Amino acid sequence: MDNSAPPVVGIVHRASGSAIRLRPVAEDDLEMMRRFAVEPGLVGLDWAGFRDAAAPARRFAEDGYLGDRTGGLVVQVDSAADARAGYLSYLQGQYGGRAPYWEIGIVLLPEWRGQGIGWRAQALLCDYLFSHTPVQRIQASTHAENTPEQRSLEKAGFQLEGVVRACEFRAGAWRDGCLYSRLRDDPSPL
Repeated sequence: MDNSAPPVVGIVHRASGSAIRLRPVAEDDLEMMRRFAVEPGLVGLDWAGFRDAAAPARRFAEDGYLGDRTGGLVVQVDSAADARAGYLSYLQGQYGGRAPYWEIGIVLLPEWRGQGIGWRAQALLCDYLFSHTPVQRIQASTHAENTPEQRSLEKAGFQLEGVVRACEFRAGAWRDGCLYSRLRDDPSPL
């Protein structure tokens, strides 16, 4: 009788001896999600003040973070420890009332940043969304001063569209952002 744990479901990208897995949020991931809501600085420049620590559990109970217009997946680094590295979100928008698109975002725990995990996870999510939804466009934005994320988006196949002036209130001031997009016909870097 095989007593091994069942394999973790998800979509996987393997390269250079490591694997990045995107998988649905599980109940034991909720502690990580709560940390993102209440630990100052854990999400880097995206810290927007304390948030409701119970919201992740409510969202998980509602739809497991897999809604039709908004959702998210856990970023996992497959290794001996099968470590959670962070979380990817996607939110549907619409241009002109007719052209749906996805806006994606990522947050990695500090110990997983700078290792090539973010760009691979974002590229994998784009490939997944283009395969399973009819959108033509996926966009992502980042802070004008977040050059590591700008490089990550470019590696993930995104192109800079421009600077969006004063689009975010953070740390007591209105800040600029950079808007990136990847279109269905753009080549996947994976």
